Amino acid sequence: MPKGKAMIVAAQAEAAEAGADVLRAGGNAIDAAIACALVQGVVDPLMTGIAGFGSAGIYFPGQGFHQYLDFHAPAPAAARPDMWADLIEGEARDGYGFILRGKVNDLGYQSVCVPASLKAYYEAHSRFGVLPWRDIVAPAIAWAERGWMVRPHVEFFWSDPGLMDRASGIDRLSFTASGRKLYCREDGTYKRVGDVVHNPDYAETLRMIAEGGSDVFYRGELAQRIAADMRAHGGLITAEDLANYQPQWREPLRGNYRGYEVTTNNPPGGGIMLIEMLNILEHFDLSGIGHNTAEYLRVVCEAMKRSTADKDRSIGDPAFLDVPVQKLTSKDYAAALASEIKSHVKGDVPRFNSGMPSKDTTHVSVVDRDGNCVTMTHSLGMPSGVITDGLGFIYNGCMGVFDPRPGRAGSIAPGKARFTSVVPSIIFRDKKPYLVIGAPGATQIAMGVLQAILNVIDFGMTMTEAVSAPRFSATSNAIDVTNRIVHGVTNELEADGYQVIRSPYTFGFAAVHGIRIDGDKLDGGADPGHDGIALPV
Repeated sequence: MPKGKAMIVAAQAEAAEAGADVLRAGGNAIDAAIACALVQGVVDPLMTGIAGFGSAGIYFPGQGFHQYLDFHAPAPAAARPDMWADLIEGEARDGYGFILRGKVNDLGYQSVCVPASLKAYYEAHSRFGVLPWRDIVAPAIAWAERGWMVRPHVEFFWSDPGLMDRASGIDRLSFTASGRKLYCREDGTYKRVGDVVHNPDYAETLRMIAEGGSDVFYRGELAQRIAADMRAHGGLITAEDLANYQPQWREPLRGNYRGYEVTTNNPPGGGIMLIEMLNILEHFDLSGIGHNTAEYLRVVCEAMKRSTADKDRSIGDPAFLDVPVQKLTSKDYAAALASEIKSHVKGDVPRFNSGMPSKDTTHVSVVDRDGNCVTMTHSLGMPSGVITDGLGFIYNGCMGVFDPRPGRAGSIAPGKARFTSVVPSIIFRDKKPYLVIGAPGATQIAMGVLQAILNVIDFGMTMTEAVSAPRFSATSNAIDVTNRIVHGVTNELEADGYQVIRSPYTFGFAAVHGIRIDGDKLDGGADPGHDGIALPV
């Protein structure tokens, strides 16, 4: 491990810089990751925030510690399996949530699950941080107060027209008077690239958190204001929901691929899908097949399809569902699936996916000078649009992905967390960290992280090359490709009977951010489809 060197990679330059400053000030990987995360909530307000959810891989070799902190947002205690059963209009075409009459699950107060992120940030810092908590919160306060400029990637998602019958970006930004004041121009449209956003209300909220820690949010004054606002507007969240929330420390879910040890998160996170796909692909000479050839896309997409079908059938909150982890991560099971792929048996995913799911998520990867590693993916899900007047932050919209039909694996239940494909991961070579990696991207997260891992391990790419290479995905019976996958390749796939859906964009299918630790060198890659950077320290 390169002693004395450090690096942070994140999807927003302002946030990465805040983390780098914390590292320079003597902070460790946790200090930097949390400072970065708090700034991300300011400068990418539809992507993430203190009222969101996520998962973090934490490796501190000097303390012999390697666990994942899972902070999935649970349904409030007032939620019921049949509460929306009579409102169903359909399932989103990408399988990412249901369309209900009035969009009550997607937009507004009832769409909010119990906020989880701040409690996890504070607990991680309390356990491992070395700088004072107020110093970790200070950069976010500064950005909220002095203002930040709307970046291209921010505007791209603010301009979302509401694909799959979901609420649009402007619906979410303008749902409350606070949102309209913060994020809209005088004519009611969303702010554009270069416009400045000042958020003094959020700066004041963060000051209270800097002084009072997470307790002020979960049990103190902020909790009282949140509960009162929810009560006044028909929300499900109560003061008891906030006071009772606790993130979970978990041992890593482990696998191996071509001699590398893979550690990742447990269900309801997406790590199980990543390990299943790697196990399948271990049976193929991918470098011999050739990067992004038609056969490569066929093989990798068939692995993606099989893991997606298994996810749809079997993966959810293990507190409510018996998830067959041992089977789905076993080498024997993967060998049988690989045999099908070699025989050109097409996998079946019984739903349609347009390849354009919600991507309201972000990521940070950090390695510090002592070799401590943090990889954290955190999100608002499909953001609710709700901002409690005077508090300045948007709540998650995690109720939108629950199945409103009772008796299903993904049905609503009080205290239940939904499946999420967030898959922060640490890959080890010779028992030392080699890749610290993760991505935002909704249903495409595991697919993007998988391809970046293959790009490094099978094709010898640098981290920058690995996250920049053109990507594709198959979370349905179709193959989705970005517009940098050449037409000759997709023509071959179509001749083989595949439906190929070409995105007009040159980026997509998650936004992978990672660090490769190669001997005494740190090699960081920030996905060029986002606005982030990799900063050595």
